[in-house]
Amino acid sequence: MTALVLTPGASATREHPSLIAIEEAVSPLGVEVVRLDLPKRADKAAEFVAEEAAPLRERHRSVILGGRSFGGRVCSMAVADGFDAAALVLVSYPLHPPGKPDQLRTAHLPRIEVPCLFVSGTRDAFATPAELEEHTAVIGGPVTHVWIDGGDHGLRRKDQEVAGAVARWVESLRLPDALS
Repeated sequence: MTALVLTPGASATREHPSLIAIEEAVSPLGVEVVRLDLPKRADKAAEFVAEEAAPLRERHRSVILGGRSFGGRVCSMAVADGFDAAALVLVSYPLHPPGKPDQLRTAHLPRIEVPCLFVSGTRDAFATPAELEEHTAVIGGPVTHVWIDGGDHGLRRKDQEVAGAVARWVESLRLPDALS
């Protein structure tokens, strides 16, 4: 069986509607979903995710980490720092602060070697489609981009579209002892 750990964006909680929608979309595939709240200290968040996800590695052959915005970035950092994930799901990845494309958050990306799904809006101020495609090309694993037409960083009213994209991608992964 596969597990999916989901983390929220900055100042959101594990009860964020987009995380719930993703859980509802992938659970019928036989995926165990664990939604986490992130610690207040951002500098400890990647370590926290790895610690919380570690017990899942004992029960599941495949663990996927993911989240939206800051939560996704934290998960990507945990994998870059050595957490043994099967894949990453990154919704509204914050490549840079809005209006500051020179302040990239990409130093860890070349250390990622697993399949990655990036689901982003075409009007996301944290990363244009061209910027995201350019900077994720350094990832060692296969990268899939799904663009939500007209979506901004919050992807408001797009939860079902995002969740459907995540479920289709997770189902397409051929993970060991994964989906039934």
